[in-house]
Amino acid sequence: MQVTETLNEGLKRGYAITLTAEELEAKVNEKLAEAQPDVEMKGFRKGKVPMALLKKQFGQRVMGEAMQESIDGAMSSHFEETGDRPALQPEVKMTNEDWKEGDDVEVSMSYEALPQIPEADFSEIKLEKLVVKAEDAAIDEALGSLAETAQDFKSRKKGTKAKDGDQVVMDFVGKVDGEAFEGGAAEDYPLVLGSNSFIPGFEEQLVGAKAGEEMQVTVTFPEDYQAENLKGKEATFDCTIKDVKQPVAAEINDELAKKFGAEDLAALKGQIAERLEAEYAGAARAVMKRGLLDRLDEMMDFDLPPSLVEAEAKQIAHHLWHEENPEVEGHDHPEIETTEEHTALATRRVRLGLLLAEIGQKADVEVTDAEMSQAIMAQARQYPGQERQFFEFVQQNQQMQQQLRAPLFEDKVVDHVFEQAEITEKEVSKDDLQKAVEALEDE
Repeated sequence: MQVTETLNEGLKRGYAITLTAEELEAKVNEKLAEAQPDVEMKGFRKGKVPMALLKKQFGQRVMGEAMQESIDGAMSSHFEETGDRPALQPEVKMTNEDWKEGDDVEVSMSYEALPQIPEADFSEIKLEKLVVKAEDAAIDEALGSLAETAQDFKSRKKGTKAKDGDQVVMDFVGKVDGEAFEGGAAEDYPLVLGSNSFIPGFEEQLVGAKAGEEMQVTVTFPEDYQAENLKGKEATFDCTIKDVKQPVAAEINDELAKKFGAEDLAALKGQIAERLEAEYAGAARAVMKRGLLDRLDEMMDFDLPPSLVEAEAKQIAHHLWHEENPEVEGHDHPEIETTEEHTALATRRVRLGLLLAEIGQKADVEVTDAEMSQAIMAQARQYPGQERQFFEFVQQNQQMQQQLRAPLFEDKVVDHVFEQAEITEKEVSKDDLQKAVEALEDE
């Protein structure tokens, strides 16, 4: 097997691989000899079929396998000897297309090698960590939000008309073609107007209802309604309004705290403060991470595979185009041209991606099975009732697993660098942190 370099320009590599006819024949004979003991053929005992007959019967198929294995072996040996790591799958093609049995096999292989990434002293990196304490005003604001979610309803003055957002307590009986249907009746049912928990059009007709009033509501069941016998049917509901209640926020006291699992109000405030400071810490980490990536991008300079930059630029352009044209859901649209801005952003992403991958590899950073499971379950919660199907989908989809693993790996590598960098804490206000976060989004 002969491997000759034909291109060595920057990160671009090209090689001509020649597999001689003698080497190919030897490989074919070797494979046939390996298979001979297990071959059965009419007129011969198992394992006693003559080699010439085997070659006539299976030679063409085995030759194809031998050719592929030989080329694959030559490529593996090449990468092992040179230490090259291709950025993308190497392009391999046969150059003597008029090849016939007895000829040498000539193949060209081309690829872009991943660059050699220089060492860096991360202790030279200086970063600022923003620290925000949970202030009383923020805690009180969060308490107010909790009180609203735990709202109660208080009866309105008799004769007051129900408004959107009010709770109407009623008895009702539903009928189709004058006949009551199963599941269409209830007593003392509390319905919040505007909650869209009933059939479309039902709640709107109760706006203006008063306690003690009897009224009839007419609606049409949707065509996709779950009950087969009610799909698309018009129904009337005889309603007796028993009470009209207005929403009132729950009082902020120990009772409210107990509703949320805290021992008392002081304990609930403590929990809120911890949650707020955890949120602030997460935002501050994002700001510090951007600072780290900016610093790494400045201090590390090495050649990048053009194909990776080009592919990333195209992906960025495509993603931004769809953000600007949300009405286009598929990919049936004109070709999207990349700009210098797309290429500049792609260059940064590819450089940092290669750098973080190299740092992680050298530091033996790994994403554990437990961390992956946690990430999958977090994603699965976005599909209520289909968590098991989503979990099984991810288990069978390598690309999806990589999409979930990549950000986990990146964050662990970033934490590894944080441990070596010089970090100083700076206490700031919530507004200052918010401005820093907004600045990230504007870039």
